[in-house]
Formats: sequence, C-alpha cells, structure tokens
Amino acid sequence: MSMSSLQIGLAIVGVLVLAAVMAHGAWTTRKNLPRQATPVDPNAESPAGGGIEPELDAAAFDMASFPLAALEKKPAMDALIDVIAPITLDGLVSGDAALAAMPSTRRAGGKPFSIEGLNEASQRWEMPQAGQRYVTFQAGVQLANRSGALNDIEYSEFVMKTQAFCDTLNGTPDFPEMREEVARARELDQFAGDHDAQLGFVLRASHAAWSPGYVQQNATRLGFVTGAIAGRMVIPATVAGLPPVLSLSFDTQAALADDPALSAIRELVISLDVPQVDRNERAFARMREVALALADSMDGVVTDDNGQPLPSETMDGIGAELEHLYDTLDQRDLSAGSALARRLFS
Repeated sequence: MSMSSLQIGLAIVGVLVLAAVMAHGAWTTRKNLPRQATPVDPNAESPAGGGIEPELDAAAFDMASFPLAALEKKPAMDALIDVIAPITLDGLVSGDAALAAMPSTRRAGGKPFSIEGLNEASQRWEMPQAGQRYVTFQAGVQLANRSGALNDIEYSEFVMKTQAFCDTLNGTPDFPEMREEVARARELDQFAGDHDAQLGFVLRASHAAWSPGYVQQNATRLGFVTGAIAGRMVIPATVAGLPPVLSLSFDTQAALADDPALSAIRELVISLDVPQVDRNERAFARMREVALALADSMDGVVTDDNGQPLPSETMDGIGAELEHLYDTLDQRDLSAGSALARRLFS
C-alpha cells in the first residue's frame, strides 16, 4: 500500500528534525569539550622551547656539592650562613679513611651538614675523595633555611656527628659557642623570612576550558619545556643545572588522565621563586610577559590567588618592590641566584 503525500512529508520532516537534534547534540558536545591542541605538521620545524626539564645540579641546594672554579681555594661552606668547626689532625688522612668515617646522613635535623677536607695536592677544599690525602678537615651545618633557624637540638646533633668523625680519625674539633651560633641563626632566619619572595600568577579560563595538550602547546611556544612532574612545565635557567627561571603548573590528575583530551583545565599557575633565580634572568619581567601572552592566546585572565585581576599598575608595583629586594640581597652578599642564596632559601 503506497504512502500518501502527507505521510511522506511527515516522514521527511521527522528525519530532518532527528538530524537537527543529533547535529545540535554533537555541536553542543564539541562546544563543551576543552580546547584542544592544534595538530602539528610532522614536516614542520619544531617550535622553540621544546624539550624536557633539565636535572638540577645538587649544588643548587646541597653545600657539600658546590662546584669550585679552577684553583679556587675557598671552601663551599661560608661563615655567612654556616656554623664551621675546624678539625686539627695529627697527620695526613687518606680520603678512603675519611669516607669510611663520614656519618650516614648529611643532615643535622632539618639542616644540611657537611665535612670538607683540604686536599694536600691541589690545596683545595672539597668533599673527601678516594685516593686523595688531606691535611685538615672542617665540619659545617647550615644556620637557617626555609624550615627555620638552627636550634639547640640540631646544633647538638651537629656536634655529635662531627665528634664521631674526629674520634675515628684522631682529629680534634674546635666548636663555636652554641648560644652565639643559635642566636646568629635566629637573626639570619629573621632576615631570610623578611626578604623571601615566591610569586604566583593564576591564569583563569574566561570561557572554554583547556585540555593539557592545549596548555602545553601554547606554553611551549613561549619557551616552556616539559617538567619532570606531570602537570609541570618550566623555563630553564641560562646556566645548566640551576633552578628554572619560571614554573607553570596545572592539575596533575588532568595530566595523568586516561584520555587527557577530555580533561578540563580552568586555571594554571605561573610561579617564580625569586631568591633562587639570578637577577640577570629578568625573571619577573619574563613572568609578566608569558602570563599576558598566554592570557591572549588562550582566552584567559591573569589574577592573583584570590581571583582578583592583576592590572598593569599592580604588576608595576610588584616589579619595583622586587628591585629593592634584589638590592638588599646584594648588599647582604646573598644575591638572588647565588650559591649562598639558593642554599638559604631552600
């Protein structure tokens, strides 16, 4: 039996309505998906900034491993931020014997602890090394770091570890007076606390959320490289092995999702650890530049951690305050990015 013209018309209308509903649903789904990275032409040149976060040199945080310039006889320890106890020996001591006598950990409580020897041949202070001979040693413990000032218990642990080392090698330590050193530690800790600065800009999505790939693609164009931790990217320092100039971080779970393309990221953080980065890196100026560039390319807004937008005037004020901070650190011989500053502010 043939269908009437009306039935055929209704059937066509029904199909068109169904198609329209399906198309609208697909459009809505696409609209609600996080912004995706643009497919890359495999034949195109790689964008600048690609790569993986370089490993930090242990010297960035551990006084026992600072590289010394050729012929430099100054020890890695510095009385400015360390308690130093000279150790007198009855005679030359081999590096092998010194290594065997070293304590199992290089910390006294929460503070870095180290023992250095003056190499007979090179006349350089260094960590004891096998096959070398040493004319004298010195032990040191850091006065302060971001965990606080050296306290009585930590000082006592420093004394015990040093004395045990000396007993094994027939050495005689000369310890500074504890009360004076603990008081010095508190003063240094107060200074560090008053002149520490860790800045963070929050970039928030104005409309559509971002996928991890979209964030990474836009950040890579500005010099960021993939970090060692999921959800982290960095702009490396000019000098290899030093802390990064800037860090960018977003939700780790989004980065580790089974299908990251479906992960919706609505904010990311751009961070600067001021005392860890050399002033010559122009870290804050670069932080400001990349934040505004990302906001423009990703349709976002730069805010503080409370969600308040950061106008140019506010950023100008932060920059001016940082210049004063840099000057103060320079005057204290704790210039930002220096070995001593990296140790103190860690």
